[in-house]
Amino acid sequence: MLVFWEQRLAFLATPKTGSTAIAAALESLATLSFQRPPVLKHTTAQRYRRFLGPYFAAASGHDFTVVALMREPRSWLGSWYRYRQRDEMTETEKSTRGLSFDDFVRAYVRDPQPEYAAVGSQARFLQPRNGPGVDRLFRYEEIDRLVDFLEDRLDCRITLPRLNVSPEAEMDLSPETAALLRQVAARDYALYDSLG
Repeated sequence: MLVFWEQRLAFLATPKTGSTAIAAALESLATLSFQRPPVLKHTTAQRYRRFLGPYFAAASGHDFTVVALMREPRSWLGSWYRYRQRDEMTETEKSTRGLSFDDFVRAYVRDPQPEYAAVGSQARFLQPRNGPGVDRLFRYEEIDRLVDFLEDRLDCRITLPRLNVSPEAEMDLSPETAALLRQVAARDYALYDSLG
């Protein structure tokens, strides 16, 4: 998460949406930068609105605009799947090595989920059911729109580096699994589709 005090702007780092590259490009401009531990780096909209937002508003006398990125749900799961196939993945219970993407998605839609498929939900991260979510949400696949917005708000030129890129892998899903994912992740798909 990055906070830009003078610009009254907070960027929430949705996992697997390029947040490491954004932090690398903008951390020097931020008033606050939460990069570790992951629970702080990936502060959800609900936690921000409950704890940090009120404090920032009280201290500054202004509300902050909260922005974030969202990735197409199948692509987002694919990034998790590929990320957890890395050689450096030491937690074997979280590794997806030896699994097909179809197997991974079928595990994701199960209840309970095995640990390697327990990656959360972008909709829960960005738009909680019981309160406000982010103010400005951009599609990861159209990251240039976020960059334009940030360049305007921060009054600077931004070049994003290519960092934390997951390894390549086959991303095939059977029609049945794809349909099951759309059903189970309906909130994620609805939120993503609303960004058109």
